[in-house]
Amino acid sequence: MAEASADRGRTTRQRLLGAAAALIAEAGWGGVTTRMVAERAGVAPGVVHYHFASLPGLLIAASTGVAGAMLEDFTRRLGERPDLGGGVEWLLGELSGYTGTDPASLLIVEMYLAAARLPELRERLHEIVAESRARVAAWLRERGHPGDAEATAAVLVAAIDGLVLHRGLDPGLDLTTLAGPLRAMVRQEGAGP
Repeated sequence: MAEASADRGRTTRQRLLGAAAALIAEAGWGGVTTRMVAERAGVAPGVVHYHFASLPGLLIAASTGVAGAMLEDFTRRLGERPDLGGGVEWLLGELSGYTGTDPASLLIVEMYLAAARLPELRERLHEIVAESRARVAAWLRERGHPGDAEATAAVLVAAIDGLVLHRGLDPGLDLTTLAGPLRAMVRQEGAGP
């Protein structure tokens, strides 16, 4: 009996997290209310506060859960690329799926904006980004990157964010034209004058 109750609680919690993540992308961080989340998840508003101490706590958990899973998957699949040039090509191919106005892109943009004002979110987002940078740096070193792998990884991860932002402003931005400069950065940075 207790097991069934715990399963229902986990299911409800996951529904709340999913509803909150979707609503952040749709309404913006500041536009999400407890009532909206409850309605989307199909529960009474009091259930939200049973599972989460506050609405900001729910939004932080929902957004960092999505961002963490996205970056974990992204860096894991990048790690499967056998060479730097192929990794850059794959990276740009993956990024072309993000328009800058799709739900995942909007969620990330909203999260970055909110992180400027919410120290807990900023700290958790920093941890996610730092882990991604570390994985990308390891991939660079393993593939023979000649320079500072950590610095190059920081630029590459920042470029991913920036390209998604730019796609929202310029949907016609052809990411394939950026392969040359990115390949040069990962292959030659730090290799000498």
